[in-house]
Amino acid sequence: MSTQSAEQTTTFEQTCINTIRFLAVDAVQQANSGHPGMPMGMAPVAHVLWTRHLRYDPADPGWPDRDRFVLSAGHGSMLLYAMLHLTGYDLTIDDLRAFRQLDSRTPGHPERGWTPGVETTTGPLGQGFGNAVGMAMAEAYLAATFNGHGHTVVDHRTFVIASDGDMMEGISHEAASLAGHLDLGKLIVVYDDNHISIEGGTELAFGDDVVERFDAYGWHTQRVADANDTAAIDEALTVAERVSDRPSLIDVRSHIGYGSPNKQDTAKAHGEALGPDEVTLTKEALGWPLEPAFHVPDEVSDFYRAAGARGIELRAQWIARLEAWRSDDPALAETWERAWHHQPEPGWDEQLPAFAPDDGATATRSASGAALNAIAPYLPTLIGGSADLAPSNNTLLKKYGDFEKGDYGQRNLHFGVREHAMASASNGMAVHGGVRPYAGTFFVFTDYMRPALRLGAIMDAPVIYVLTHDSIGLGEDGPTHQPIEHPAMMRATPNWTIVRPADATETVEAWRLAIEHTSGPIGLVLTRQKLPVIDRDKYAPASGVRRGGYVLAESAPGELPELILIATGSEVSLALDAFERLRDEGVRARVVSLPSREVFAAQEQAYRDGVLPPQVTARLSVEAATPFGWREIVGDQGDIMGLDHFGGSAPYTGLFEKFGLTAENVYLRARALLERTS
Repeated sequence: MSTQSAEQTTTFEQTCINTIRFLAVDAVQQANSGHPGMPMGMAPVAHVLWTRHLRYDPADPGWPDRDRFVLSAGHGSMLLYAMLHLTGYDLTIDDLRAFRQLDSRTPGHPERGWTPGVETTTGPLGQGFGNAVGMAMAEAYLAATFNGHGHTVVDHRTFVIASDGDMMEGISHEAASLAGHLDLGKLIVVYDDNHISIEGGTELAFGDDVVERFDAYGWHTQRVADANDTAAIDEALTVAERVSDRPSLIDVRSHIGYGSPNKQDTAKAHGEALGPDEVTLTKEALGWPLEPAFHVPDEVSDFYRAAGARGIELRAQWIARLEAWRSDDPALAETWERAWHHQPEPGWDEQLPAFAPDDGATATRSASGAALNAIAPYLPTLIGGSADLAPSNNTLLKKYGDFEKGDYGQRNLHFGVREHAMASASNGMAVHGGVRPYAGTFFVFTDYMRPALRLGAIMDAPVIYVLTHDSIGLGEDGPTHQPIEHPAMMRATPNWTIVRPADATETVEAWRLAIEHTSGPIGLVLTRQKLPVIDRDKYAPASGVRRGGYVLAESAPGELPELILIATGSEVSLALDAFERLRDEGVRARVVSLPSREVFAAQEQAYRDGVLPPQVTARLSVEAATPFGWREIVGDQGDIMGLDHFGGSAPYTGLFEKFGLTAENVYLRARALLERTS
C-alpha cells in the first residue's frame, strides 16, 4: 500500500470496510435473524483496530500476551466473526454462511470456547464491559508479579467495543467506577455512540453525556465525530495507548445501518435483517456487487491475512523473551506455568488447618478464612476479595497487601459495594487466565450478581465464590438478608456448583474441592453462626465432601438402613442429634451429609446407590431453605424439612425454634416417617 496514492489508499480502505459490512449484511439476511446495523456502522473502527493496533496471532488464539478484544455489544457478533474470518482465524466463509444455525461456530452472540478468537461470552449488555475490567486487572497483577529484572513477559491491552445499551446498564456504571478508581491504563473502550435503541432513538430514555460521566470516573476521554473518519479513529486509539495512568474511553459517533437508504439511523436497522430489497439498495448505494453473497475481494483477503500474520512475529518475539526469562529465573517461570494451569505448589494441602471438637464451635465462614489463608502462599495467583464485606466474609489475605493504583502486585481486591461488577470482573479475570479469582459476599446478594453468575457457568469460568450468611441462621438482620430460595436457584443453574459444609472440617475439605475444581464456578455457602465441630473419631471423615455427599453416621454398619436423614450445612448437627436418639431406640438409621448435590450427582451410580440405597424409601431431608428440589432426593415417600416462607429478625436460635428446625422436630418427623413407610 505504500506505493499507492492517497486517493487509491482511501478507495482500497473503503473496499476493506465494505467487505466487513456486507459479510454482516449477507449473514444476517441469510439467517433472516440478527443485528446488521451495528456492524455496518462500526466496520471502520474494527478495520482500524484489527489492522493497526490489536496484537493477536490467529495461529495461536490462546497466546498469553495477546491483546484481548471484547465485543460487549455482543448482538453485533457478525462484526467480530467477519474480523476473525478475514484475519485468518480458524473460521471459514462457510461458518459465516451458517450464522445462527444449529451447531454452527457463529452463534447469535459470541460464545467463549465455541468460536476461535472469542475471548468472552457477551450479549447481555454490560457484561463484556465488566469482563474487560477484570481482564485489565488480571493483566496488571500478572505484570506486577512476573515482570522485572530486565524481563517483560506480560504487556498487553484490553480493547472493548461497547454500545448505548452497555452504557445504560447499571453494571457499566459499577465497573467503570472501579476501573477509574484503579487507574487501569491498559483498558481502552470504544463507545459506539449511534443514538439508536430497539424502541427508537436513545433520547426516549437516555440523556447522559457519557464522556462527562467517564471524566467523573477518572477516565481519559476523547470524542471522534464520525466513525467513517479512519484517520481520526487511528489517532484516538494511538493517543489512548499512550495513556498509562487511566483507562480510556473513545466516544465514536456512528450511524447504525450505515449505507442503508431506508434504515440507516433507525431502530429497524438494529435487530432484524435488512430484507432482500434493502440489501440490494444498500449494495448499490455503497458500490458493492449484488452477487455473490459473502463476497471477499482477493486483494482484501490478502490484506487482512497479512495483518493477521503480523502476530506470528509478535508472538515469536514474546516467546524469545519468555525463554530468556525462564533461563534467568527458572523458579518464577515454574510459578508462571502452574498459574496458567491453576496448579498450586506441591504440598499445598498438607498445610490446611485441622479442627477438633475441643476447639469449640466455629462458624464455617471463620474456618473458610483460615483455609484460604493457608492455601494462599502455595497459589500465588489466587487473588480476590469481597464487595465491601471482607471482615464478614473472612476473605482477607492477611499476609498480603491491597491491589490498588500503583501497587498492582498485591492480592486483596476491594470491589466496593459493587456485587455485579465484582462477579463480572471475576469472570473476566478467570477467562483472561493466569490468575484464580475468588469473590465474597452474603449469599443473598447473589441476586445482584445473577447475570454474571449465569454467564460464568456458560463460559466454564473457574471463579470461587465465598457466600456467607447462608440461611436464617444469620439471625437479627432479618428476612431481607436471609437467602431462603438461593440454594435452589443456584442448583438449578447448569454447570454451577455449590458446597454447603456442615462444620469447620467440612469447610476445609470444601476449599480443597474448590481449588481442584477448575471447570466452572463454585460457591462455598457458609454460616455466620458458630457450629459444633463434628467428632471425626466418632463419625466418618470429611473427605467425602469431595464426592459431594457421604455416609456420616451409621447405627448398623453393614446392614441396610431403614431410615436415612439427609442434611446440609448447619442442619447436619441437628440430624446427628436426632440420629443418636433413634439409634438408642434401636432404629437402623443413617445420616448422609450432602454438601454438594452437583458433585454428588457426578459420581458413579454405584457410589450414589451406596450412599442412598434406592430400596430405602424412608428419607428425611433437613435444610433451612425452600424445599424446592429436594423431592428428587427423598423420593415420593420421603419427607422434607425446610422453609416455604421468609425468615424473621431475631437471634438465630429463636428463629430455628420458631420455624421447627430443631433436633427434637427432626426426631419426631423421622419417627412419623418410619410409621408411614413401615
